[in-house]
Amino acid sequence: MYKKSIAGLVIGCLALTLVSFKSESERYFEIAKNLDVFATLFKEVNTYYVDEVPPAKLVRTGIDAMLKSLDPYTNYIPEDDIEDFRTMTTGQYGGIGALIGSRNGKVMVQMPYENSPAHKAGLVIGDEIVKIDGVNVSNKTTSEVSKLLKGQANSTIKLEVRSYGQTKPRTVELTRANIMVDNVPYYGMLDKEIGYFQLSGFTVDASKEVRTAVQKLKEQGAKKIIFDLRDNPGGLLHEAVNISNLFVDKGKDIVSTKGKVKEWNKTYKALDEPLDKEIPLVILTSSRSASASEIVAGVMQDYDRAVLVGERTFGKGLVQATRPLSYNSQLKVTTAKYYIPSGRSIQAIDYTHRNEDGSVGKIPDSLRVAFKTATGRVVYDGGGVSPDVEVERTTFSDIARAIASKGYFFEYANKYRAEHPSIAPAKDFKMTDADYQKFIAYLEDKDVSYTTKVERELEELSEKAKEGKHLDDIKGELATIRKKVSHNKANDLTRFRTEIQEMLEAEIASRYYLQKGYIESSFDDDPDILMAKRVLTDSQEYASYLKLK
Repeated sequence: MYKKSIAGLVIGCLALTLVSFKSESERYFEIAKNLDVFATLFKEVNTYYVDEVPPAKLVRTGIDAMLKSLDPYTNYIPEDDIEDFRTMTTGQYGGIGALIGSRNGKVMVQMPYENSPAHKAGLVIGDEIVKIDGVNVSNKTTSEVSKLLKGQANSTIKLEVRSYGQTKPRTVELTRANIMVDNVPYYGMLDKEIGYFQLSGFTVDASKEVRTAVQKLKEQGAKKIIFDLRDNPGGLLHEAVNISNLFVDKGKDIVSTKGKVKEWNKTYKALDEPLDKEIPLVILTSSRSASASEIVAGVMQDYDRAVLVGERTFGKGLVQATRPLSYNSQLKVTTAKYYIPSGRSIQAIDYTHRNEDGSVGKIPDSLRVAFKTATGRVVYDGGGVSPDVEVERTTFSDIARAIASKGYFFEYANKYRAEHPSIAPAKDFKMTDADYQKFIAYLEDKDVSYTTKVERELEELSEKAKEGKHLDDIKGELATIRKKVSHNKANDLTRFRTEIQEMLEAEIASRYYLQKGYIESSFDDDPDILMAKRVLTDSQEYASYLKLK
């Protein structure tokens, strides 16, 4: 009987192995078959298609479409784009150190980095780049101009630049340098006790920059800290682990990764002693805080180490790795999902199960699973990290959006800078009534036309009434409402002065104090920062958010 059982077990295992081998063999046959179909199809198209077919472009289209069917983060990186990819992951490149953009067909300096070659050479926001090493850039894309500006460190470059109010361009000669884009573009004190720092990325040395920012803030007297992760798209996983480690005990689990290749599954722990595990901490999040920034926010929430203020985060709980391909190209491929200490995944979209039309949907709240933080607070998976204190998103008026989209804030800030040699510190700078009236006068001959939500809805109502043959019945009422809306629009510059002025003040402050000025200008009217200050100021309120109710 015993021998029969052993024999049965052996036969069963052998059968399972054969089935497994067969299925794997069938899979490899499917791969080989479809690659052969693709190759023969490409050959036939190349031979018989009516026009010449660019091989590289056609194959690239096929690759991109194939990878797009998986998820947005699995990408093919050809050799030509490797340098840009390296810049994204390291934050470093050879160049002049300035953000550029296109406005009204002109290539403009959007923001020179402090102490960069561009800044030292006197380039300012609003300068128009006319030529680069003799090459006219008027018809080139921002990407093409960016490639012309980049190059080996210590190489020279000549720009023809036209400043605001000037008719003739001047020649500026610069020496390119290794530009390191700061992960922490700003840190400073909001008041005598509350420090603030912003983390904009997770490239190499992000954790060192955060450590330095926190240490400097404490030296300046910070007893409480606001850590701004809003709109941070993420980056390197190990930097998220190291940043989390700054605030939680050595040995604590930070994040686990689980994927198809079991050997790659790993639990990352806090390996070092924390920098500070006691200082009250508020983390600001937004709907565009993603990936590595969600790891940090989620870890701080799971260990009840910080109060999260703002919006629910994006919900990207996927891990990517790069794999080398032939001809110096690479594949960035999703290899795993990550799980934060409570055991939850924050991935919001299920790319595996698509709808019939190929679209994907977010995981509904009703299907989210409950987990618990260290103190027993209930948190949920499957839809990003939800804040402990939700702040309603600011929606800008139609007129403010129209002024911004048409570049009038940008242009007027350049004009203001040319007419005013200096202004008060960014935190204190405020436009006077006379200043605002000058801005209104500036807009008088500008196209500030826009369609309000009410006008759009009136048009829809009018169309539906026309289809139903009821337009004549309500034509008079519609005309009255349109007249009222038109009258209101004429007063919008006055009605929405507060938000328009705040946006303009930030733009003007950046002309004198660059990125730091833009950030500091928002401190007195940013709803997330104001809420964070309130939470930190009241120690009982702060503690209440971190306890099981």
